[in-house]
Amino acid sequence: MDRARRKFTREFKIEAVRLVTDRGVAVAQAARDLDVAESVLRRWMRELTSASVAAFPGNGQMRADLAEVTALKKEVARLRAERDILKKAAAFFAREAT
Repeated sequence: MDRARRKFTREFKIEAVRLVTDRGVAVAQAARDLDVAESVLRRWMRELTSASVAAFPGNGQMRADLAEVTALKKEVARLRAERDILKKAAAFFAREAT
């Protein structure tokens, strides 16, 4: 039986992290109490400390910096493909010119 993917609100994640950081509850204990994996809680802690304002954008949205990196990677892939096509065309026409 498949377990449905659970969704947590931004407020829940922030409160879960505060439970560990402000109240001094152990990560393992907090994870058990909240019924989340310990690794998930640690990831939430990392995200909140690295970019507190942009953490947990929600609704399937990427953080702005990650979205920009993804867009740039797509553009690099497209430009490489164009470059390869132009290289092949230049080689083809160089052979025909001789």
